[in-house]
Amino acid sequence: MKCRVCDSTHLDLAIDLGKQPWCNHFLRPEEVGQEPYYPLRVLYCQDCGTAQLDYTVKKEIMFGDHTYLSGVTKSLSEHFRKIAEEVDQRFLADKAQKSVLDIGSNDGTQLKHFQALGYDVLGVESSKTTAKIANDAGVPTLNDFFNLDVVKKLNRKFDVINAAGVFFHLEELHSVTEGIREALAEDGVFVVQFLYMKRIVENLAFDQIYHEHLLYYNLQTIEVLLNRHGLSLFDAYLAPIHGGSIMGFVTHQGRREPSERLLALRQAEVDEKSNDFETYLDFARRIEQMKTENLAYLEQAKQAGKRIWGFGAPVKGNTLLNYFGIGPQYLDCLVEKNELRRGLISPGMHIPLVIEKELTELPDIYYVLAWNFKREILANNQALIDQGVEFFFPVNPPDA
Repeated sequence: MKCRVCDSTHLDLAIDLGKQPWCNHFLRPEEVGQEPYYPLRVLYCQDCGTAQLDYTVKKEIMFGDHTYLSGVTKSLSEHFRKIAEEVDQRFLADKAQKSVLDIGSNDGTQLKHFQALGYDVLGVESSKTTAKIANDAGVPTLNDFFNLDVVKKLNRKFDVINAAGVFFHLEELHSVTEGIREALAEDGVFVVQFLYMKRIVENLAFDQIYHEHLLYYNLQTIEVLLNRHGLSLFDAYLAPIHGGSIMGFVTHQGRREPSERLLALRQAEVDEKSNDFETYLDFARRIEQMKTENLAYLEQAKQAGKRIWGFGAPVKGNTLLNYFGIGPQYLDCLVEKNELRRGLISPGMHIPLVIEKELTELPDIYYVLAWNFKREILANNQALIDQGVEFFFPVNPPDA
């Protein structure tokens, strides 16, 4: 295959997580055992350093309709509020009329915060269910896959374009990036929020590798893509959301000088060899050790007669469950807030989902799959901790 970013054919296998089901397709009972499996392998481009999947599950399968809702988690909504306020105060505080386009806008949570600041908003969301939720909530949302053709149909410019957690999903990577360049006002700002591969490696958060995430960016590698389309980063910082995400601020090439903190982040990647092939090979070795340690913990707990439930049913959790081989032999159920998932079953490992507010008993141990909201989870469940329920985090970054 060719590199998704630079078209090189010099690609080598870095991480192999075997064949896995599409992890965002939680199953109805009649679908159990019928789900297809796809290779889940990360290749490394020897020319531009981009880590990427070698197999693409078609976007129509993954994003045509799904059950993920960004508004379910308070800390994510609060993060989105802060981003909207930061963008407004830094770049558009003095402008009377201002507009924002959100790519992959989900249920409109991010755009609601821009609406509160007086913006003319538009979301583009591929999932039918979530686009309807957004429109019903008063957030104008186009149900479509964003790309250059959509931009040409819209035929307008935006002061702000936002892409939160979607830029690594893109099957039509270059059409989307060119569409952003075309739709961005001359002095506009593109806010790109993406999982930082440097932190994924540091945190051993390999569960953030799944079929929806086609690319795994560091600053060096995303800049190769942006520069190819006449865009450039001028500022960035690391936020704790999702275990470590880059908040990147992008504009047309030549319009702004890079900030000191962006230069410092770039240099840290060089100093720590974040874009070196050997770093990825070492990551793969550490994943294997993590698997051994987690299975030993669960086996010991079961032998001691402990009742273990999964806490949360995030998409990434299915990567971990399937690669580790953790099924109903260890976890009785996955406890979930999102009521769209009532009665569903996890793909691959076939663990039933139950809705948190409907519980009538407690486990001895919560195996926390939604580890990226550790602070919120521990704060909300202090009463359970006081009662002796253990919360075990298989992935445990210091600032989640």
